[in-house]
Amino acid sequence: MIRRLFKLEQLGSNVRTEMVGGITTFMTMSYIVFVNPAVLSGAGMDFGAVMTATCLSAAVATFAMALAANYPIALAPGMGENFFFLTVVVGMGVTWEVALAAVFVSGVVFFLLTFLRIREMIIDAVPEGLKHAIAVGIGLLIAFLGLTGAGIVEPSDLGGILKLGDLSRAPTLVASAGLVLTVVLMVRRVGGAILLGILFTTALAWALNLVEWQGLISQPPSLAPTFMKMDLRGLLDAAMVPVVVIFLFMAVFDAIGTLIGVSDQAGLLKDGKLPRATPALLADSSGTVVGAMLGTSTVTVYVESATGVQAGARTGLANMVTGALFLLVLFLSPVVRMVGGGVVLEDGTTLAPMTAPALIVVGSLMAKNIKRIDWSDLTEAFPAFLVVVGIPFCNSIADGIAFGFIVYPLVKLLTGRAREVSKLVYALGALFLARYLFV
Repeated sequence: MIRRLFKLEQLGSNVRTEMVGGITTFMTMSYIVFVNPAVLSGAGMDFGAVMTATCLSAAVATFAMALAANYPIALAPGMGENFFFLTVVVGMGVTWEVALAAVFVSGVVFFLLTFLRIREMIIDAVPEGLKHAIAVGIGLLIAFLGLTGAGIVEPSDLGGILKLGDLSRAPTLVASAGLVLTVVLMVRRVGGAILLGILFTTALAWALNLVEWQGLISQPPSLAPTFMKMDLRGLLDAAMVPVVVIFLFMAVFDAIGTLIGVSDQAGLLKDGKLPRATPALLADSSGTVVGAMLGTSTVTVYVESATGVQAGARTGLANMVTGALFLLVLFLSPVVRMVGGGVVLEDGTTLAPMTAPALIVVGSLMAKNIKRIDWSDLTEAFPAFLVVVGIPFCNSIADGIAFGFIVYPLVKLLTGRAREVSKLVYALGALFLARYLFV
């Protein structure tokens, strides 16, 4: 029944491979279970309640993606969106209840745009070169997160962007050993190589006393402090309109970019289009609505799903495994805290040697899509290049996509090739430009 439901044979997969892929995706994104509550507690929200809301919203949305679209792309409250949530509360002086209402409304609008197939039209309208550029840009972003999580590179104190980290630090050595092992296992075509790499680095970190065994089972925190606490009346203030728009903007284009990038990596795009895009996007937008009701910021698709894809996941069965683990972690949070919580250094810096190797490897594999960009045509190549560098340099999928959508129609128009661009791409380019100029 499971094989028929998720079309395993048709998509060239099996139950074991999907389970390994689902576990791998969870392991690489499990940090959100603790990072998201830490961020939102800065806005005055209850840490435990946000943790429960994070797990429940991630599970619901990930299950929805599996059952509605049969894709191995997991969802959870997004990084970036949660920091914008914090900025709204702290910077604008509004309550977190009003900010939750803004997230809720943006999710409802998001759902309506999907139901009307506007978002699917956007995905189909993305030029072929930009589709591949998005995959490469996300790969570089994932690799960047892995390199910094391993401590191989770090922010420079001399005004530069980055510098080489201290490679003699124990967490960095653990991450480096895990990286070498993962690559060797993949070259030797060992099944579950990425997951085995994560387990190896966790065991090594524990043996070196970098992490401590904190127990196995814990009681899930109560959801009561945040459940259905949205203050919709607070949105009647005109100052909240741009906030809702930005929440919507980030949700729409982060989701579109990640879906395109991970789907391209998994070979799910057909003739440049994403089959079952509408149900996938409905699952995404529904996650945001449910998340706001439970008490967390925008729920979105996760680029870390690419690690599960690389481990072999091709169907929604992997998502069922990932979603189940999000529910299980409500009772096993000490274990996930040990793996996903990272290692805190003496200066307060937190490294993630257990999961960093997986991100670096997957980032390198996603970069292979760069050869599919038409570099002989500068009107195609230059916008694609801006997307490739924009995503990691801005640490934002949405902003990287914006660079491409603004420049692509502009270059085509000014070089006498305006007819090669669809009206929707012109409209999106104008929308992106207006967002930076006026919002």
